[in-house]
Amino acid sequence: MLSAIFSPQGKTFKTTILIIYMKKEVNIYLFRHGRTLFNEQHRFTGWKDIVLSPQGRKDARFISLQLKNKKIDLAFTSDLKRAKQTLNTVLKHHPPIKILADRRLRERSYGLLEGKSHQYFINREGEDDYRTLLHWHKIDHLIGKERGEFIKRVGEAELRIVRRSYYVRPPKGESIQDVEKRIKLFIRDLFKILKKQPVNVAISAHGNSIRPLRRYFEHLTIRQMMQIEQPFDKVTSYKIKV
Repeated sequence: MLSAIFSPQGKTFKTTILIIYMKKEVNIYLFRHGRTLFNEQHRFTGWKDIVLSPQGRKDARFISLQLKNKKIDLAFTSDLKRAKQTLNTVLKHHPPIKILADRRLRERSYGLLEGKSHQYFINREGEDDYRTLLHWHKIDHLIGKERGEFIKRVGEAELRIVRRSYYVRPPKGESIQDVEKRIKLFIRDLFKILKKQPVNVAISAHGNSIRPLRRYFEHLTIRQMMQIEQPFDKVTSYKIKV
């Protein structure tokens, strides 16, 4: 707010001028990297630094077509190869822009499970739980088909907990809560940049780092966030004021 005093013809009066700072609108384009062989083989990938599969390269090209006619001024990517590779494919349709690789956008760490198949986890956890319950006489001794079905059922329940619980950490890995903490720091720094220079942004990330990003922009609950399955070939867009 500015105040000024004018004195026309010997008369003095005061006027107030209001300066309104208008927020500028920017676009954020969020997408997941294309598929890898680990995704196709249902393996825990986490921080394993692997590249896109042939299908993953197709996913990346499909994302690039969705963003072909969008204006992108700045891009962020996880520091892992599959995210960088996807972003590079997207930006082939755009003039050279600044790209920032940020470790905070990484996939969730699955710790000791990385590289292991989901089926391996189901079998191992189901077998361990079966032996524990049998030792404590919580179940009757099962044989053959019944034993196999029990192990599978228990193991699949453990898999759902590890993959879909907000708080549970895999052995020496991260929970989604841990991932969200680093994503919040990334968002804080992103808005610092956008307030100084309002620009359209592309973000190439991972399934589990996208969850808290979408939670922030869509105002989701933890439960809603944990139900998100970001497709490999879809862009999620936001128009925000900074």
